[in-house]
Amino acid sequence: MEITGLLKKKENTVMVSDKFSKREFVLTTEADSKYPQHVSFQVTQDKCNLLDKFDEGQEIKVQFNLRGREWNGPQGAKYFNTLEVWRIDSTSNEVARSTDNAPAKNWPIADQPDNGDLPF
Repeated sequence: MEITGLLKKKENTVMVSDKFSKREFVLTTEADSKYPQHVSFQVTQDKCNLLDKFDEGQEIKVQFNLRGREWNGPQGAKYFNTLEVWRIDSTSNEVARSTDNAPAKNWPIADQPDNGDLPF
């Protein structure tokens, strides 16, 4: 699944156990409507650093899986959903800023000069 919105809030990475870490963030969709939607997502493990190159307020596109699970407690079964993100992209033409705060650059596709000659 895929959705685009404004990065409203990003949390710090939390170590849930010795072997599991997660990071949550909120994406605002339909921001220009009367009823904007603030949707909570999470990234886990090695994906936690995907958020580092994006700033709050920036428009991003996230690709995610919808996950559901059942928990059986003393009062019966309960069901929980998680929106598990596996990819985040900027929606602008510029490359998102790197983690070392260097300015974003648009690199050419090829370093070949365009002399008008076709190779065939």
